Amino acid sequence: MAGELDTATITKAYARWAPVYDLVFGAVFEKGRRASIEAAERLGGRVLEVGVGTGISLPDYSRDTRLVGIDISEPMLRKAQARKRDLQLDNVEALSVMDVGRLGFPDQTFDAVVAQYVITTVPDPDAALDEFARVLRPGGEIILVNHISAEGGLRRSFELRFAPVARRLGWRPEFEWARLQAWVDRNPPMRVIERRPMPPLGHFSMIRFGKPR
Repeated sequence: MAGELDTATITKAYARWAPVYDLVFGAVFEKGRRASIEAAERLGGRVLEVGVGTGISLPDYSRDTRLVGIDISEPMLRKAQARKRDLQLDNVEALSVMDVGRLGFPDQTFDAVVAQYVITTVPDPDAALDEFARVLRPGGEIILVNHISAEGGLRRSFELRFAPVARRLGWRPEFEWARLQAWVDRNPPMRVIERRPMPPLGHFSMIRFGKPR
């Protein structure tokens, strides 16, 4: 499918991003990160953070929240491990290199799956969402923060022109809401709970999917 990514491209891209990721994206993505953490903590329990990266969000969780973080990038994850150690984040149970399309967890392991700025950076978003739903407990939520493509206008034109460059940098800018809605339609009883614009300028959204009890 046009616009897809492969694991090798993603891994190389985020190895390059690792030394500067917090500086470049820390402030830009802060409100989205905090919104997703607040949503997860309303559920409580055990949280899987997918694409934990450098672990920039880990200190923002309550110490009562049990966390497991995964990422495909070893250089990014080394920074997360150093952050866990330096800040003595004892509530972080594990940080592991893992493919989101093949999660190494049993069914119904987590109360929330948080994926901040991740779903447009994986080779197969539908497979990733299937895995998120599999490891989610009944009553839990998948909480995404991500860019959703414009449906038309100048921003849509820019996204399409920028797409080849963006894929070399490790993500796809052309990712329509219809793709997420189609996944929900194929996966009852999952449902959309919330879709909320996020800064900067509403280019990103927080999307919450619920799994009934």
